[in-house]
Amino acid sequence: MTTVTDKNQHTQEPDYDIDTLTNEKLLSDHEYDGIRELDNDMPPWLKWLFALSIVFAVVYMVRFWAFRANDLYQHKEFEKEMAAVKIKSKSAETFEIILLQDAVSLTSGKETWLKICAVCHLADGGGLVGPNMTDDYWIHGNTIDDVFNVITNGVIEQGMLAYKDQLSEKQRLDVASYILAELHGSSPANPKEPQGELIE
Repeated sequence: MTTVTDKNQHTQEPDYDIDTLTNEKLLSDHEYDGIRELDNDMPPWLKWLFALSIVFAVVYMVRFWAFRANDLYQHKEFEKEMAAVKIKSKSAETFEIILLQDAVSLTSGKETWLKICAVCHLADGGGLVGPNMTDDYWIHGNTIDDVFNVITNGVIEQGMLAYKDQLSEKQRLDVASYILAELHGSSPANPKEPQGELIE
């Protein structure tokens, strides 16, 4: 219980009023603009939060100044992120989009074609929902770059999904090469009518 000392050095109980609504103790001489001060202890959860914030601050400062933890330095995090970007950029620069004609690449491309592409273009490339891939009519171009880009970015307005997040660059190049080297110029059972521009 808080006590106060008067001029005659006698201790006495604080002068309290009782809040009729909450039964809380009010200090009768603490009032400002109609607001009266309660004489209550801090709630336990607030005391624990205060103590934990001090502990956290001490641990953080020890790690930051004593152990020099790299993950706490912004420039270290920046350097780490930039290194990852450089590695990714270097990998992209070394990948060359060219028509592959080796057996391994074409076999890989055929596997991807049968697994993913045949649903819309049929196994023999004659076309179903998607266009015929065996004739000389092309909607988005007939170069290896054109076909690779369509596989990579898709044609959303025509229902063609983008496969840049589902297939690796090599897988996309393999299936693009399979289309141009194996399917194009073949004779499907029921070819779909020509679509796009004639490019021989």
